[in-house]
Amino acid sequence: MTAPVLVAVALAGACGAVARLLLARALTGFGGELPLATAVVNVLGCFLFGLAVAAWGARWSPAVQAAVLTGFLGAFTTFSTFAFEAVELAVAGRWLVACVHVAVHNALGLAALVAGRYLGRLLA
Repeated sequence: MTAPVLVAVALAGACGAVARLLLARALTGFGGELPLATAVVNVLGCFLFGLAVAAWGARWSPAVQAAVLTGFLGAFTTFSTFAFEAVELAVAGRWLVACVHVAVHNALGLAALVAGRYLGRLLA
């Protein structure tokens, strides 16, 4: 791993983290008990990952792949936040909401990744 690749991943990661924060703040208050902002960020991140890999991944250098996929999208998606929220809901005894939270993330995340790959192949 070269220093320029590490810097590119770090800068892209900073951009991804800021994008996540801005989108999450914009969605605050929507979804009721369900942590909708985290779901939207994770589903969108899965879609963008699938789109990027299918449409442009083969044409990108390893450095660009690392910056976009690991840096930007790695910082943009919030799996750790998702897991924390699911556990907090369960600990609070809100098992149904916790289960819906987990199911929505997994089902829509997988579907979004497939949709992104499909669209990416159409664009490639």
